[in-house]
Amino acid sequence: MLSPAEATVRVLATARPLPPETVALPHAAGRILAETLAADRDFPPFNRVAMDGIAVSFAAWAGGQTAFEIQHAQYAGASPRPLLSPQQAVEVMTGAVLPVGTDVVVRYEDILLADNRATIQIPPPAAPGVNIHHQAADRRAGDTLLLPGTRLGPAELAVAATVGAAEVAVLRAPRLAVVSTGDELVGINAVPLAHQIRRSNVYALQALFAQAGAAVSMFHLSDSLDELRDGLTKILGAGFDAVVLSGAVSKGRADHLPVLLRELHVEEIFHEVQQRPGKPLWFGAQAGGPVVFGLPGNPVSTFVTACRYVRPWLRAVQQPEGAAETAAIEAPQPAVLTVDITFKPQFTHFVPVRLTVDAEGRRLATPLRVGGSGDMMGLVGATAFLELPPEPAVFPAGSVWPAWAL
Repeated sequence: MLSPAEATVRVLATARPLPPETVALPHAAGRILAETLAADRDFPPFNRVAMDGIAVSFAAWAGGQTAFEIQHAQYAGASPRPLLSPQQAVEVMTGAVLPVGTDVVVRYEDILLADNRATIQIPPPAAPGVNIHHQAADRRAGDTLLLPGTRLGPAELAVAATVGAAEVAVLRAPRLAVVSTGDELVGINAVPLAHQIRRSNVYALQALFAQAGAAVSMFHLSDSLDELRDGLTKILGAGFDAVVLSGAVSKGRADHLPVLLRELHVEEIFHEVQQRPGKPLWFGAQAGGPVVFGLPGNPVSTFVTACRYVRPWLRAVQQPEGAAETAAIEAPQPAVLTVDITFKPQFTHFVPVRLTVDAEGRRLATPLRVGGSGDMMGLVGATAFLELPPEPAVFPAGSVWPAWAL
């Protein structure tokens, strides 16, 4: 039986970068950049006034002059006009071009302004350049600003807009089919009979995968072998990058999926992982078609295995070929256990926890009360799960273990 680390290697070995597509910038939020964006000019493109006030000649001020007649006003967006006399000043606004002939800006708070004359109330600085954002101080024309593999958030979209990228090349979003199975499941609008429950796993998975950048379609199939065969045949041929199944992958009489997937030419890569919850996890790939994740049907097992295996695959396929590691491939972060945990050391153990940060900046992991892999309420309030190895049997408070964010 594979360890979680071995299973992860096999899952990620199937990940191939998705093809790029061009989208309008407003539709690129959250997408992965597939091109390099460079500065089309200096940032800022001119010596920029950084404070409202007056612009003067530093030499005149440092030479003892403190009262300056206002020559004119320079506003942001207006064509620049030079200072004609060093004994005068230009009233300037934040964002305006610094007038030629001036090299220091004095804030309104530090002057008295009356009768078109400004009197400076503070001593001159040691050198010119105060309150000026100098041309090319941030970036020079031609500098690389954003690399392929960058996830486009608000700041990145602003940078793209600044260089005139009305359209950008991004990786196509992964297309996922999320399929629930089981005769015991009914729709969320139905009134369940005593022996039925409403479908819930698919909604948790849809939200999880959408957060990871995927376009998700949801399906439900009964336990009928004929319906499973017909439904899966259509889904496998519908152009999805991955099919995620919830349930019917264990050893029960109605758990038809492992045999049926082989019949439909989906090659089994592994079945069962040495972990709890989620031991029955199934994974395979169809030549020329999607990869297939068969997740256990119990809610905690479904969600934990989706976070531990499907989400890293989604991150990996959203990494351009040859790109630097700018888009984070899924990785756990260390966290300090707050209480002792004891369990039989036969499997890697996934423990839902709530993460907090103490006064010293340590990430603390407090286990939540979960009544088994079927207790979906046990996930409410969880922000991560700890991955504890098969050994030792006792995990003391204060020990540090990897935490996978939920």
